[in-house]
Amino acid sequence: MSSPNRQLVLNVNVLDAGIAPRAWTIDGTAGAFLDPAHFVRVAQTAERGTLDGFFLADSPGFWENPRVKPPRALEPTAILATVAANTRHIGLIGTASTTFNDPYELALRFLSLDRASGGRVAWNIVTTYSPTVATNFGIRELPDRDTRYARAAEFVEVVTGLWESSISGVPFEFRGNHLNVTGSLDVAPSAQGYPALIQAGGSPAGRELAGRTAHGVFTAELTLAEGIRHYRDVKEAAVRASRNPDDVKILPGLITVLGSTEQEAIERHARLRANTPEDFGADRLTATLGVDVRALDWDVPIADEILAVPADAASYQGSLGFRESVVGLVRERGLTVRQLLRALNGSGGHRAVIGTPEQIADTIEEWFLAGAADGFNLMPDAFPSGLDDFVDHVVPILRRRGLFRHEYADSTLRERLGVELPERAPVPAA
Repeated sequence: MSSPNRQLVLNVNVLDAGIAPRAWTIDGTAGAFLDPAHFVRVAQTAERGTLDGFFLADSPGFWENPRVKPPRALEPTAILATVAANTRHIGLIGTASTTFNDPYELALRFLSLDRASGGRVAWNIVTTYSPTVATNFGIRELPDRDTRYARAAEFVEVVTGLWESSISGVPFEFRGNHLNVTGSLDVAPSAQGYPALIQAGGSPAGRELAGRTAHGVFTAELTLAEGIRHYRDVKEAAVRASRNPDDVKILPGLITVLGSTEQEAIERHARLRANTPEDFGADRLTATLGVDVRALDWDVPIADEILAVPADAASYQGSLGFRESVVGLVRERGLTVRQLLRALNGSGGHRAVIGTPEQIADTIEEWFLAGAADGFNLMPDAFPSGLDDFVDHVVPILRRRGLFRHEYADSTLRERLGVELPERAPVPAA
């Protein structure tokens, strides 16, 4: 189902100081993520390594203990605009919720950024499952999952319809159950027509939405077997939507902790976790499993009845994608709560590899060749050193193995992802 000569897609997911608890303690970056210059440096390092995209997550609300992991304070498109002005090639991927945004405003904002950057932008589509965010927008309760995904499907149709109107000049009209929009964008198309679409939902509804609309899918599988299964599910959803499955790139999150030796990597990981509360991540794991893990015995394997699918999936407030990946890992290894919290490292549900550059390259190659991934959203433990080490020591190995580019060949992000430009999209002269 994939091209034999495909190349890896590698994005860096820039989670402020880094994904690790107390990430700022390694590089002395406390507060640096409040300065746009921090993000510019990271993006320029990624561009030096010819990475595909600079990826920004977003959740406009508190997630975790700010003493261990600081909140995300700068709005993603503001960061991306600054990064765009200080880079030439790197893709610019910004997250924005379909639940807490207006489709016309979002379409205008992202297309404006796409045009200003020369066609390097993608929108990462999320529905937002955190109930703490709802009250920030004056909403008493987060809409249930089915409602969020129904609105998301309409939202994506409206945004892409508005973007198409910038090409055709014909006003777009939409009447749905959640959205009613008539209008057109007066921003001219970008060099790639309009932004590419990334989707981050791992639920069955999320996989179907990804298969219909996405050019890249941010996934969270923790085991190779689950990665292969999810990969096939989304590609098959694309076929059902009459799309070429190669047009949908599957990109699991990958946490990297690098050392010149495996022991050095283990020691770095230990330093990052030093003085981190043992129960860090328990609240997020509670949301993921749908049961209060603090009430469980942390030193016995998690029971099967807890791992079963939630009785009411529609009202379940966690991420079904994260839940599937976590359950798969627990069942494969028979983990206790204490062991699971250590394995997750506060990430919610992304796979971590702690080791040498060769070991990191090996796991990337294994998943790529096994049909579990088309590439990865890299999540270095700490910035800037975690990304510096990846670019300087892992990228050369991947290049020698013929898996990754030596230089940029395409000017737009869509072309780099192997996605055709929208029909009739004019390409402005340089």
